[in-house]
Amino acid sequence: MELDWHTLSTFGSYSAAALLCILGFVLSCLSLSGTWLVLTATGLVAWSRWPGFPGPGTLILFIVLCIGVEVLEAFAGAWGVQKRGGSKATGWAAVGGGFLGMILGGFIPLPILGNLMGMFAGSFGLAFLVEHNRIKKANHAAHVATGAVLARLGVIFLKVGITIFMTLFLAFGIALTTK
Repeated sequence: MELDWHTLSTFGSYSAAALLCILGFVLSCLSLSGTWLVLTATGLVAWSRWPGFPGPGTLILFIVLCIGVEVLEAFAGAWGVQKRGGSKATGWAAVGGGFLGMILGGFIPLPILGNLMGMFAGSFGLAFLVEHNRIKKANHAAHVATGAVLARLGVIFLKVGITIFMTLFLAFGIALTTK
């Protein structure tokens, strides 16, 4: 059996797309933008299979999902804090603390879990400090900071769910349209 250039090219694009989708899933678990990697994988497959699946409709749908997730994430931390009576400054502190905690959590020798633990701790800690400094009540500050952590957790579930949906949509679409 002789392999031609098209077969090798298709196999290479599928392999790269699979790797991007797996990496996208891992990044989404860390509350990073893994959906964009799945979009990149979809673009790669679309280029190699043009004009077949995935076409412009799939690419547009995935772009809308990626942007939607980013918009929701931008407001989630602040929403979680403000829903529990915290200030806008506390909301931004939760976002910044989560990012810083995620980076520092990388030093915890538990892959992925260390980053998540750091993110939650940083988000809670900085939100707590800012809110406690504002109102001088530890119970209320803890209540508000917990809202930040719950919002972050919700965003992670959303990102992971959207990433899995996009990956499965791509995989099943390829499987169903391959001759």
